[in-house]
Amino acid sequence: MRADNSPHIIAAARQRAAATRERAIAALRRMDTAGQPVTFDAVAREAGVSRSWLYSQPDLRAEIAILRERHGPTASTPQIPARQRASDASLLRRLEAATARNRQLEAEVRELRDQLARALGRQRAAAITSSAAPEASAWPTR
Repeated sequence: MRADNSPHIIAAARQRAAATRERAIAALRRMDTAGQPVTFDAVAREAGVSRSWLYSQPDLRAEIAILRERHGPTASTPQIPARQRASDASLLRRLEAATARNRQLEAEVRELRDQLARALGRQRAAAITSSAAPEASAWPTR
């Protein structure tokens, strides 16, 4: 019988979690002290953790939001010049086109589902019919 190693595995997982947390907190402190823009992406890169993990930590997520507001808008997200921004009319046309395409795809999906249902029905009927047909060798001959 094998030895139960689960306490060691649990302890190692806790140590990794604590080390990850410490790296994230240290990265936040360094970035705040240096006046660097604080974003989830920047903190994740600096700390060597995933963005999804940062989002799953309520206290770190709140701290990032506070520091983001404190440092103001980041220079890494430049504003689009007014002449390059999409007009309301063009955005509306794009939305209408996307809605029309969505309706078209929904109709296509309905049609394909209907075709599949009919094909499966035919397949089931064929299976029932073939299993109900008597075999020639099963009947006695005279």
